[in-house]
Amino acid sequence: MVISICQAVVTYVPLLWMVRVTDGMPDPAQRDLLMRQEASRQTGGQVTLTVAEQKLDAYLHQLKEQEMSAAQFPPAIHFFKAKPLIQKSPIFKLLQKMPKGAALHIHTSSLVGVEWLVKNVTYRPHCYICFTWDNSVRFLFSERQPFPRWDCFYWRLLETLRAQIGDPTGFDNSLMQQLTLFTEDPDVEYPSQEVVWERFEKAFIAAAGLITHAPVLRDYFYKGLEELLHDNIMYLEFRSGLSRTYELDGTIHDKVWTLKTFQEVTRKFTADHLDFLGARVIISVHRALSVSEVKAAVKEAIQLQKDFPDVVAGFDMVGREDSGRSLWYFREALSMPAELGVTLPYFFHAGETDDDGTNVDQNILDALLFNTTRIGHGYALAHHPLAKELSRKRNVAVELCPISNQVLKLVSDLRNHPAAVLMSEGHPMVISSDDPSLFGTTGLSYDFYQTFVGIGGLKANLGTLKELALNSIRYSSLQAHLKDTGLVMWQKKWDAFIFSSLNHL
Repeated sequence: MVISICQAVVTYVPLLWMVRVTDGMPDPAQRDLLMRQEASRQTGGQVTLTVAEQKLDAYLHQLKEQEMSAAQFPPAIHFFKAKPLIQKSPIFKLLQKMPKGAALHIHTSSLVGVEWLVKNVTYRPHCYICFTWDNSVRFLFSERQPFPRWDCFYWRLLETLRAQIGDPTGFDNSLMQQLTLFTEDPDVEYPSQEVVWERFEKAFIAAAGLITHAPVLRDYFYKGLEELLHDNIMYLEFRSGLSRTYELDGTIHDKVWTLKTFQEVTRKFTADHLDFLGARVIISVHRALSVSEVKAAVKEAIQLQKDFPDVVAGFDMVGREDSGRSLWYFREALSMPAELGVTLPYFFHAGETDDDGTNVDQNILDALLFNTTRIGHGYALAHHPLAKELSRKRNVAVELCPISNQVLKLVSDLRNHPAAVLMSEGHPMVISSDDPSLFGTTGLSYDFYQTFVGIGGLKANLGTLKELALNSIRYSSLQAHLKDTGLVMWQKKWDAFIFSSLNHL
C-alpha cells in the first residue's frame, strides 16, 4: 500500500539531557554519563555482552587499534589494493569464522566466483565463445556452430581455441578478467563512475551466456549456496531478473521453470546441509524499461509470488540510479498491487547515488512512500533527515554494501562512508556484498571487515557485530516462525564461535 504524504510527516522529539552549564570544569560524572548514553545509541549499543564475549571484545579492540595505526589502513585504500592486507588481518580471520546470519542483497549473476565459471563451466563440452567489437566476450552452449548475431559475427568452440593456444592459463586469466572488475590500478583504469559502471555492466552481459544455460544454472546456484555456507552464512535473499534459461538444442525456458529450478536446488541444498535455512528470490527488472513494461513485470511478479510463496520474496528495480529512471517515474506501475488489493513486498534499490538534489536523489523518499521493506544501499540516506526518521520509525533496514560503494566510486575512504552516521545512531541496518564475484569477494566477511574496522571505527565492538548478524535474520522476508528457528540456529553457532575463538587466543 502507498502511504500518503500526510502520513509521511513525523515529529522528531530528541532526547533532552540535563546538561548543567558551568563556567568552570564540567562535572566528570556528567561527562561519563553523556558518553555512555551516546554509546548506547550506536549499532550494538544496547547489546549486553557475556563475560566470555567481553574477553573477545577486548581482544578485538586491541587488534583494531593495531590495524588502525599501521602504515596502510585497508578501509582507507581501494579494495583491490587492500584485499591482500585484509586477508592477513587477524580480525578478518575471526570474521570468517563468525556466524553472519543472512545475505540479503546479492545479485544472482555475481553469486559465484569467476574462477569456477572459467575453470569449470567454460571447460564443459559445446561451449562457444565470441569476441565482440567492443573488446568484450560472449559465451553460448550449442549443439552446432551458433549463427552470427548483431554483437557476435564469429563463434569459436572453446575446446578447439584452447588447443590452439600455447598458454591456456594466461587465456583463462584473460577470461576471468572479462568477468570481474578487478584491476591492479583501479584509479587509473576507472577514472569516473561512468567508466566503472560501463565495465560493470559488460561483465554481467559476458557472464550471462554461461549462467543461463540450464544445466549450468543448477550447478551454479548450488555452488553459490556452498560458498555462502563456507563463509558461515545460513540464509540468502537474492535479486534475479529470472533471465530466459536455455538448453543445448536452443529450447528456451520461462520464468516459472527458473523459479522451480531455484526451488528444487534450494530444497536439495537444505536437505544436504541442515544448518542452512534456505533462499528466496526478489524479482528484479531494469530501471531502463518503459512504464508499460514495468507494469507487465509487476503484474507477472504478483502472479509468481502467488504461485511460489515460499520462493518469491518480492520485487525490485535494478540498474544504475544516476542514469536510470526514478521510482516516481514508474509510480503508475508500482501502485498496481495496492490498486488490485494484493500485497507485493518491495525491496527497492534507493540512494545509491552522490548526486544530491536530483530526481534520482528523491528515490529514498519515494521508496518509503511505496512502503519498501528494506532500502538497497541507502548511501544518500544520511542527507535526507525526514527519510531517515521515517525508515527508523517504520523499522526499514538499510542494506549496506560498503565494498560495492567504494568500487563503484561513491566513496574512496570508507571511514567517510555516510553509514558511519547511521551506525552512530543505531539505524536499522544489515551488511551484504551486492556483486561479490565482480569485486573479487565471496560471502560477507570482506564487507563485515570494512564495516567493522573502517566505517564503525574504534566505537564498533563485538556488540555491533552481534547486532548486525542478528539484524540479517530479523529484517529478512522469512515468516515469523522461520525467523525464530533461524535465531535459535544462529545463537548456537554464535556460542560455539565465542568458545572456539577464546580457546585460540
